[in-house]
Amino acid sequence: MRTIPVLSRRSPNPCHGTIAGGRTDTSVRRRPGRLLAGASLAAVMALSACSVGAPDGGSAEYAVDADQAAPDSEPVPTDQDNLSTFAVDIDTASYEYARQAITNGWLPESENIRPEEFVNYFRQDYSEPADDGFTVTVDGTRTPEWYTTTDQPTHLVRVGLQTRTEPEDERSDAHLTFVIDTSGSMEGEERLPVVKESLRTLVDQLRPTDAIAIVTYSDQAQVVQPMTDVADRAQIHSAIESLAVAGSTNMEEGLALGYQVASEGFGADAINRVILLSDGLANTGSTEHEQILATARDKAAEGITLLCVGVGMGYGDNLMEQLADNGDGFAVYFSTATQARKLFVEQLAATLAVRAKDAKVQVTFDPEVVESYRLIGFENRAVADEDFTDDSVDGGEVGPGHSVTALYAVTVAADATGSVLSAAVRWLDPDTGAASQAEGAAELADTDVDIDAASQRLAVDLIAAAFAEALRGNDVATGLDLAALAEQAERLAGATEDAEVVELAELISAAQALRE
Repeated sequence: MRTIPVLSRRSPNPCHGTIAGGRTDTSVRRRPGRLLAGASLAAVMALSACSVGAPDGGSAEYAVDADQAAPDSEPVPTDQDNLSTFAVDIDTASYEYARQAITNGWLPESENIRPEEFVNYFRQDYSEPADDGFTVTVDGTRTPEWYTTTDQPTHLVRVGLQTRTEPEDERSDAHLTFVIDTSGSMEGEERLPVVKESLRTLVDQLRPTDAIAIVTYSDQAQVVQPMTDVADRAQIHSAIESLAVAGSTNMEEGLALGYQVASEGFGADAINRVILLSDGLANTGSTEHEQILATARDKAAEGITLLCVGVGMGYGDNLMEQLADNGDGFAVYFSTATQARKLFVEQLAATLAVRAKDAKVQVTFDPEVVESYRLIGFENRAVADEDFTDDSVDGGEVGPGHSVTALYAVTVAADATGSVLSAAVRWLDPDTGAASQAEGAAELADTDVDIDAASQRLAVDLIAAAFAEALRGNDVATGLDLAALAEQAERLAGATEDAEVVELAELISAAQALRE
């Protein structure tokens, strides 16, 4: 298969862009979305200071500058650089948290808005592969009138990846270690009570041959339930019911103990995962935290991955995202047991298993056809061009039945014909470590389509991305009209009969009202 060298691009992010000492990570980072081994968790926890100051009591310690907008990704002229690459990202926490904030009557801070997580929240229409790899789908549309930005591209192009769905009865047994924040900040109906209800739901869905351990942390960490077969559901439920809030938040000690318990209960033929449930706010622990990040990476290399589940308003979004990235996992957010059911019941196999490790995408544009392009989102997932085929460089982890979508704003040359782009995805088999690639491409005819004739799912993706950029409030998005986006979302909600698209339309209208 063809190997395409890729140039890394990263826009500075006020929250993601610094590590200890104030140095920007763009000059030193080799792992997408991950902190250097030498960077301290104290620096990551400083990122939690970028979390939203929620009306329900988010501490001033975690407040942000309300005037600080998220970074712009600038259009890239193809005569200077026709290559783009990034690590895949299946996180959805940014959209889920924004939804809860707007529902509660306030706008999320721009630093917590990641457009790719808005897009990847929604169901896609890609075909599944016959094997354990990916399909690569490329399509697009002429830029619709309602998508008005300062760079005003001529086309919007979608690159979509899809893995094969795995039925629940085909997955391996799971050994799950829950690391639960029981500090005082977890008090409130949308925090620890939701966590407990979610755990009860999950336990009732697991097999008798699965196993669960529970670690809690507040001032100190403790093992509430050692690794126990789910056949003993009564004992596990009793441990869940015993959880109560008290004290401060020593996340470092909780994660360290959680990984220790997971290692002791490691199953050679099982899915081994640590699941952190927290509001993402940490205020107790030593000031030097290099070891916990190294431990997360080392344990991921040993086969213990991390899922970060955020709860509560005043949530430390950036901290949870960085921890998930370091632990070869992903980050989600929920505030109700209904949302938890989607994660732990409807999507159980995809939540627990890993289909592809270190997945990276590289896209090359034809300079004869495309004058410039802009990748929407993925700013903190950039990978250096020479690292695409370096399988020691980290990418993203993808489970069975997951889709990944990237959107590009593209300006096509006048009277151009031919290929717009080709896209390649490279990943490692989670069991053997063998590398594989899959490719897709699009001719101009595939993207020179009116939005009304394009895929409805593509249209939903564009609205979700535009909504995210409007919430960011950056320069590129200044022309986006929330009223026009809401109107388009309402139209698609009726056409798709999708409750999540209906909710998107309602959220856009609510956000517009909050801005007025």
